[in-house]
Amino acid sequence: MTGSDTSPVITRFAPSPTGFLHIGGARTALFNWLYARGRGGKFLLRIEDTDRERSTPEATAAILQGLEWLGLDHDGEVISQFDGAARHAEVAHQLLAEGKAYKCFATQEEIAAFREAARAEGKSTLYRSPWRDADPATHPDAPFVVRIKAPQTGETVIRDQVQGDVTIRNDQLDDMVLLRADGTPVYMLAVVVDDHDMGVTHVIRGDDHLNNAARQMMIYDAMGWDVPVWAHIPLIHGPDGKKLSKRHGALGAQEYQAMGYPAAGMRNYLARLGWSHGDDEFFTDQQAQDWFDFDGIGRSPARFDTKKLENLCGQHIAVSEDAALRHEIEAYLTAADQPALPQAKADALEAAMFCLKDRAKTFPDLLEKAHFALTYRPIEPEPKAAKNLDAVSRGILSDLTPQLQNASWSRDTLEGTLNAFAEAHGMKFGKLAGPLRAALAGRAATPSVFDMMVVLGREETIARLTDAAA
Repeated sequence: MTGSDTSPVITRFAPSPTGFLHIGGARTALFNWLYARGRGGKFLLRIEDTDRERSTPEATAAILQGLEWLGLDHDGEVISQFDGAARHAEVAHQLLAEGKAYKCFATQEEIAAFREAARAEGKSTLYRSPWRDADPATHPDAPFVVRIKAPQTGETVIRDQVQGDVTIRNDQLDDMVLLRADGTPVYMLAVVVDDHDMGVTHVIRGDDHLNNAARQMMIYDAMGWDVPVWAHIPLIHGPDGKKLSKRHGALGAQEYQAMGYPAAGMRNYLARLGWSHGDDEFFTDQQAQDWFDFDGIGRSPARFDTKKLENLCGQHIAVSEDAALRHEIEAYLTAADQPALPQAKADALEAAMFCLKDRAKTFPDLLEKAHFALTYRPIEPEPKAAKNLDAVSRGILSDLTPQLQNASWSRDTLEGTLNAFAEAHGMKFGKLAGPLRAALAGRAATPSVFDMMVVLGREETIARLTDAAA
């Protein structure tokens, strides 16, 4: 059985809290979010914290922060898998009562010896328990695990939306353990019970879980539950074609926030990593939700490309609202452990956005271009800029200052005033621009001189020119 087409779509993201939100996990979360949001469904979040040794509250917090930064909002409460342990065990006991599972008293030593002998004889090392059909009257008073009775003939077909139909011979499946000897449920059981109880209709996850699907289907079938729609997506590789790892650079979503990538650009890039909609590279969240479907997902691993990421981020910065950019830059500074901007400087940054955002690919890039608005007098020019402030140039700046006292302070008027001033001094405006950049920003490369003057205002502009002329 599979989920019906009329039921509302419910997807889930189910990370293990053993570290940060991996960029591959972030993309899995995004695909689940897009699929649900685009169909008016629900996107749920479950923390798979059954591994008590490795699960930490810090990792859970890091995952939640990473999702929050990416703007991937989930429906309802965050579900803890560990909290459902009693319910998971209850399902195993039900299967035991119905004869679909059995108590296995084999010790670790016996299983190891069985495998050793099978290897020596060149036979399959898949463990076949002698307790599968044993009479309960023969059961010893000893520790046991609970195993599911796997089908031993025929085939299991995983109908996968990305990989196509994947067929596994049932004689390749072992009688999977459901409950350990201490009575605790195994992860594979917990996942199925949680997905069923949460009403999950579509399981979208990495293709490293593809083999798990066949084993999990045994539990769905034994319980008579609807099997969800499977979609196993290829993993992300580095530029060298090997599985993405530390050697390729940053791996955690929050590292990308701290490096100053905008969340919208990151969402756009991650969506394009392994999924496509025609030739569209740049798109909005709304377009991604409208377009996202399984048939756009490729079967081969996608390659992470920082240049493409930066290019898309630049396009998203360019079309963002100024106030939203200011807000996100303030969050970036916190994430990067940098001091917050004083109110007046944050206001100046927002006022300068119009002349900054078209050419910046990341927030550090944008802040670098905003240097003129964020710096304080007296301005110490860089060596390259200082060369433009020789005695002649300083004399010209002091001649210019009185002309600006009464000029109307708009970009067009300033442009007219400065061009007329340059002409009267028998020079091209370009010759005047160098000293002005040095005086206003202390840099040789800056936004347009007129834009800087508009942002700084009359008082600050004249004060900076007066400092430089002196």
